[in-house]
Amino acid sequence: MVYIAPFNGIIYNQNKISKLDEVTTPPYDIISEDMQKKFYDKHPQNFVRLILGKQYPDDNENNNRYTRAKETYDDWKNASILIKSNKSAIYPYKIEYKTNNQIKTMSGFFALLKLDPEYKFVKAHERTLSKPKADRLDLLRACKTNFEPIQLLYIDKQDNIKKKIDENINNLIADVKGYDNFNHKLWEINDENIISEIKNELKSKILFIADGHHRYQTAINFAKEEKEKTENFDENASFNYIMVVLVNIFDKGLSIFPTHRLIEKLDLDFNVILKKLDEYFIIKEHKVNSQVKNSLDISKKIKEDLKTNTEHKFIMYIKHRYYILTLKNEKIMDRFASDHSKTWRTLDVSILHKIILEHIMGINQDNIENHVKYTRVDEEAISLVDNGRYNLSFLMNATKINELKAIAEAGEHMPQKSTYFLPKMLSGLVMYNI
Repeated sequence: MVYIAPFNGIIYNQNKISKLDEVTTPPYDIISEDMQKKFYDKHPQNFVRLILGKQYPDDNENNNRYTRAKETYDDWKNASILIKSNKSAIYPYKIEYKTNNQIKTMSGFFALLKLDPEYKFVKAHERTLSKPKADRLDLLRACKTNFEPIQLLYIDKQDNIKKKIDENINNLIADVKGYDNFNHKLWEINDENIISEIKNELKSKILFIADGHHRYQTAINFAKEEKEKTENFDENASFNYIMVVLVNIFDKGLSIFPTHRLIEKLDLDFNVILKKLDEYFIIKEHKVNSQVKNSLDISKKIKEDLKTNTEHKFIMYIKHRYYILTLKNEKIMDRFASDHSKTWRTLDVSILHKIILEHIMGINQDNIENHVKYTRVDEEAISLVDNGRYNLSFLMNATKINELKAIAEAGEHMPQKSTYFLPKMLSGLVMYNI
């Protein structure tokens, strides 16, 4: 069963930090080096110092980004920059944003979720990689705090939970224009009866991880360590819970976008690749007009070329030209993934990884971290190839929400970075000290 709980959240003290937009950040895993520097410069108490501190050449076991995060965290608590709420609560959360010329509002709420190490009630749709897990585990060991929530989806066709929350929100504790220019609002509900009703609504649900696969598994690993270290086998020990944001899978404010692949591999021969691709894909070459210098203009044309209702299409972008790749027949995937369900075999991201990356380019689960990077920004998938940073990129269409649900329910995993949910949670609104 699914067990959620209220908690005494740690928040920025707005008597000392008057502008939360100066200290809040994106989630750690979408902060680039340039963004990191900007956030450092923006405010001395910017949240980036906790979730993604700078690294230095002389870092060692006793002085590194994780030990510095703990020192900073302790200092901010001692100086009442960060304060703990007096009452245990859940925290309703709304994000208003604009996408594709449409204004949307996503509604969810912060709570603690009891960990499910067997993934019986919490379903994952992506495999996790070793490096991100090691990084987040080191931070968790040092600070013993969930600084950022993971996002999970639940099924509530009648939207009963959201209705119950909306009827009872009146204590607004944060209203921030985020880094993304989205409006983020946070409330607090500490009424035990309302919380109990919401807990009961969720007990029999299945939850689907939308964002935070690595942090969820890291929390499981950390709980196991703590259990062995402390010999505390109480199922309700604080380390057996993780801070989450829960959102209805049918929430109209939820959007899914594709994550594009950037390829860095020195031994690639484009002519050989094209010849191999021809066996499985219909290929159409497009040269970029030499007068078009703007990657935004190129991306608009590529978006049009990618549009499809039934076909499996990709764009392979090479400097100043691109190829539209359309799978000739879905049955081709039977050769490469007969051990997976038909739903998995017909995912665009599965086709890309199995046929193109693994079979044609030799990029597999063992070496993917060395050769593949990710971006959601169409223009970046183009400009980073044009400037020589990467050999090529693959732009793709988004995974559908019903595909995610089917894969998770079947206990299967999509390839890494198969989904990109919008809006992203704002980091620095509330924390859970374990």
